[in-house]
Amino acid sequence: MLPLARFLHLIALVKFKIRVMKMLKQTILLAGILTAGIASAQSSKMNNMIKVGANVGLAVPSDNVSAAAGVDVSYQNLITPGFGLGIATGYTHYFGKSNNGYDNNDVGVVPVGALIRIYPKQTGFYFGTDLGYGFLVGNDKVASNSTVDRPDGGFYIKPEIGYHNRDWNFFVQYQKVFVGDKGDIAGQDYNVGNIGVGFGYNIPLGN
Repeated sequence: MLPLARFLHLIALVKFKIRVMKMLKQTILLAGILTAGIASAQSSKMNNMIKVGANVGLAVPSDNVSAAAGVDVSYQNLITPGFGLGIATGYTHYFGKSNNGYDNNDVGVVPVGALIRIYPKQTGFYFGTDLGYGFLVGNDKVASNSTVDRPDGGFYIKPEIGYHNRDWNFFVQYQKVFVGDKGDIAGQDYNVGNIGVGFGYNIPLGN
């Protein structure tokens, strides 16, 4: 038989190991909970965001304007990790050009619309569009040497495709305000549209 002192020592050692195992188990469990909480918090912070950016493009068609430059501001809520909805606005300035004897005026676009985005993966390719109404602002006349009134606005669309990560979006876009035949003058159709490139930065808002 084992001496009593050694037996008591073994009992104490076993109890100590049991306490250590319990503490280790609790520590691992707590670490897991904290890690999950941090990951969840980081994910939730990106569910709602403000997106700010800029874009430049060439007018298409280019009868009355030549190029465009603008800024974008939008709010996005990720309904699911791969699908975002929101509202979009901003300002795009179109630079007028001389055409067929007309000195066409610059025109600005202030869009108000819905934002739709599809993100197949957390980082990488994405696509989407803005849909709404584009308000045209600037000189009331199509050209400085014409009496034809500039349209007030029309249906607005801005499809885009590009690359995204947690913080940035880089894209190719097409922007168009449909005005019908408003603003047309002899020998020139009135167009407000461009194909261009742009970028956006995501500012998280939290839950």
